[in-house]
Amino acid sequence: MKYDFDKIIDRSGTNALKYSVLKERYGRDDLIPLWVADLDFETPDFITDALRKRIDHSLFGYTTVPDELWETIVKWVEDHHGWKVNKEWITYIPGVMKGVGSVVNVFVKPDEKVIIQPPVYYPFRLTPQGNEREVVFNPLKRVEGGSYEIDFEHLASVVDDKCRLLILSNPHNPAGICWSRETLVKLADFCYERNIIVISDEIHCDLTLFGNRHIPFATVSEKAAEISITFGAPSKTFNTAGIVNSYAIVPNDTLRRRFFKWLEANEFNEPPIFSTIAIIAAFQKGEAWRRQLISYIEDNIRFVEDYLNEYIPAIKPLRPQATFLVWLDCLELRLNHKELIDLFVNKARLALNDGEMFGKGGEGYMRLNVGAPRAVLKKALDQLRLALE
Repeated sequence: MKYDFDKIIDRSGTNALKYSVLKERYGRDDLIPLWVADLDFETPDFITDALRKRIDHSLFGYTTVPDELWETIVKWVEDHHGWKVNKEWITYIPGVMKGVGSVVNVFVKPDEKVIIQPPVYYPFRLTPQGNEREVVFNPLKRVEGGSYEIDFEHLASVVDDKCRLLILSNPHNPAGICWSRETLVKLADFCYERNIIVISDEIHCDLTLFGNRHIPFATVSEKAAEISITFGAPSKTFNTAGIVNSYAIVPNDTLRRRFFKWLEANEFNEPPIFSTIAIIAAFQKGEAWRRQLISYIEDNIRFVEDYLNEYIPAIKPLRPQATFLVWLDCLELRLNHKELIDLFVNKARLALNDGEMFGKGGEGYMRLNVGAPRAVLKKALDQLRLALE
């Protein structure tokens, strides 16, 4: 089947976050929303058909979790990432950030610390802080070409015996980096020696681009497997974020028993009926969709690169190795934070995520969601060009 990613979907009346809070967050609602990391493409038919079939049986009482769910996740992860996961290692979680909050509460005492590596997905900071844990910052180091690497020398200088958890964005959001095996091994060795647990948020792992490959953190060494809690979901790839269908994989028996026991006690490990259906449908029938989506996203990224190079060369996009998010280097515009926001919001009438919210190193950047029909992207870039002119 050929999927139509050029189709423009009217999301009004659906309480879509990226549209409904524009006035509240940006001060105006006449903006093209290219911020929240969901897709403006229809959720594929094989998922909606599976949901509709269950809805037609109009009784929604308590349900159990079918073994098919775990078997489906196991097969998908092995087929796509070469990771042989035991189904006993897997549990449902009610969202990746709720999973982060759960890990913080289970494993990090009130006087202990959480490490994050900005610029990075900003809830990595907000969730530990909201749970009254101290956050330690290990900023990424910018390298030639505009990408980033982990600054291990700085990491060693800021870690103390109160650091209990490191949250890794893998692939990285917002820069779209697929971390190398060498980097992941080095990070695993570092954290293992210091008894630091690593959450590896791998929610974007199925959207690798331009021939790049995702490497699950837990697979790079025995040490990595011993300290890792991996989070995944089909939601970014198949546009099902509103259904909430995330899962955790924990190879280490001691970590797993402690974490799973807490989830079970609070009933956070029980998926709603439609979550299970969506995961199974996505992972059993979604490969053709995934491949076509990746091809369309790659073409969108090329379109953005070519447009900016021709018309707005002062804005330099970092080509992502994964995800549908493009990290825009706007430093050559020589605008302060307030001026940059004013340009995008009030002059170009665009809603993007500003770089500062991602922490140190994000100043002068904007995050652009290219998971939209190309006509929408062209209109957005035209508005930006006219605003600058």
